[in-house]
Amino acid sequence: MNGSEASAGAETGTPATAERPGATGSPVTADTPVTLLVADDDEVTRSGLRTLLAAQSGITVIGEAADGVEAVEEARRLCPDVVLMDVRMPRRNGIEATRELVSEAGTTTSGARPKVVVITTFENDDYVTAALSAGASGFVLKRLPVRQIAEAVRIVAAGEAILFPATLRRMVAARPLDSAEALPRAALTVREEEVLRLMATGLSNPEIAGSLTVSLETVKTHVGNVLTKLGAQNRTHAVVIAYESGLVVPGFTG
Repeated sequence: MNGSEASAGAETGTPATAERPGATGSPVTADTPVTLLVADDDEVTRSGLRTLLAAQSGITVIGEAADGVEAVEEARRLCPDVVLMDVRMPRRNGIEATRELVSEAGTTTSGARPKVVVITTFENDDYVTAALSAGASGFVLKRLPVRQIAEAVRIVAAGEAILFPATLRRMVAARPLDSAEALPRAALTVREEEVLRLMATGLSNPEIAGSLTVSLETVKTHVGNVLTKLGAQNRTHAVVIAYESGLVVPGFTG
């Protein structure tokens, strides 16, 4: 986790972020207070992440967990805004823990369930796409500079999503998942499919509005309809479904 490491999915540049409800496109600032739980089975990695992230402005690390069972238990007890979740852990892996957290865990002080950011060593980790389908809001690589991991935590805490479109479509193409069936059943309109395709390229709501020459409110309505019809946990999950179903294919750029 040092500044000389390349960013995840270098061909994608800075991760694209989904627009949070009511947002005007302003970035999440370093002063936005975020509570964080760090879950990783490696004690050295977990301790390092906790120390480094706690030193970042606006982030308070309120707990840690050594496996998926502890991650769920501690999330219920502490109600963090975000859980930074390793995927390969004993007793219960990060996929199972993520699925339980987004569906059952206790709420945060703001009334929302904790968000999950998957953290992994390899960007082509099969577990990552499964975790995204389970409801994680995005993923980061352990080799990233800590400031970028902290930025991802803040973005997800604000209700947005971390998307690396090129990396995501490459992973999904290599390992299709069951949620691919969600799209044929969803009966999306032509416009909703168009919006979903643009979401899959990593465009934000304002960027989609500009591309389609429609209002931001119209785009938000379409995005909401897409998530509801797909039964998607969040925007990232909807994009995974788009790739798995074949609506968006590797190489698609909008």
